[in-house]
Amino acid sequence: MEEHTTDARLNYFANPAAGKALKYFMSAGRELKESPLPATTQELVALRVSQINGCAVCIDMHTKEAAAAGETPVRLNLIATWREATVFTAAERAALELAEQGTRVADAATGVSDDVWARAAQHYDEEQLTALVLLVSFMNTVNRLNIITQQPAGDYQVGQFH
Repeated sequence: MEEHTTDARLNYFANPAAGKALKYFMSAGRELKESPLPATTQELVALRVSQINGCAVCIDMHTKEAAAAGETPVRLNLIATWREATVFTAAERAALELAEQGTRVADAATGVSDDVWARAAQHYDEEQLTALVLLVSFMNTVNRLNIITQQPAGDYQVGQFH
């Protein structure tokens, strides 16, 4: 069994090349926070995408951010099984379904189905749908940046990157 250390392979904050590029990338993430997509939905989607991808540092971050924003422990614990849980709204379920299909593109091969898109469009206007698509794409990128470099999880403080 391979042993994992708690040190990341790369320190993005100490690397000038990464710092330069990530400054712009992270500003896009901050802009998404200000989008008309409800903040609760944003955190639930970010958390679910991160769970699918196995990004520990993002799961740590978005669990803490959601809890600080008033999300309940029950909903946070049930997000991985949202289909069977009764605690999510129809709009949240539509967003989570779109996020899952948008994240599992290699698994599904077809990406987001027309039915899933139509369900999301019943609950979100075009500006919110745009924010949702950008958020799913953003989270998938951040997850990969963290997973590839084995960024450690557990020490995130609420508001640390905002």
